[in-house]
Amino acid sequence: MKLSAASLALIAALFSVAPASAADYVIDTDKAHASINFRIKHLGFSWLTGRFDKFKGTFSFDEANPEASKVKVEVDTDSVNSNHAERDKHLRGKDFLDTSKFPTATFESTSVKLDGDKATITGNLTLHGVTKEITIDAKRVGGGSDPWGGQRQGFTGTTTLPLKDFDINFNLGPASQAVEMALEIEGVRQ
Repeated sequence: MKLSAASLALIAALFSVAPASAADYVIDTDKAHASINFRIKHLGFSWLTGRFDKFKGTFSFDEANPEASKVKVEVDTDSVNSNHAERDKHLRGKDFLDTSKFPTATFESTSVKLDGDKATITGNLTLHGVTKEITIDAKRVGGGSDPWGGQRQGFTGTTTLPLKDFDINFNLGPASQAVEMALEIEGVRQ
């Protein structure tokens, strides 16, 4: 079978046009350009703040199609740090995170919806042995080339987690039923 020059040109064009795909990023925890922070009211009088020191994750992001983005994060729950050793020991215990039984928490996105520069990331959070769908309100901070020849993207996000949703039932009083999470994420393109 002999193909015409026009047919060959059409076939070549079809194979040379690859669909745009999302770029894959690793969350930059090695250089501490990412953090998972929390705060919860203490007796309704003040805010107790802390963070998780160890976590890892990846995300894919395509500026042309941000709704195809995906996020996956794993947190070492034993790395909880509220800047108070005795309190951290209690947080790691059975009343709260029970880190000997549940050493990791995971989040995996199921959808990303965009409204201007703001996004709603929905996904499944597994914490304390319970998996629940949560929503993260996110915003792109920026992205582009870094001084070392790489590519980076940065995002910020917040969510609120009712403790009872994850079978954490220790009574902290009526003002302390949910923990607010603040996520600062910078990824390095792979």
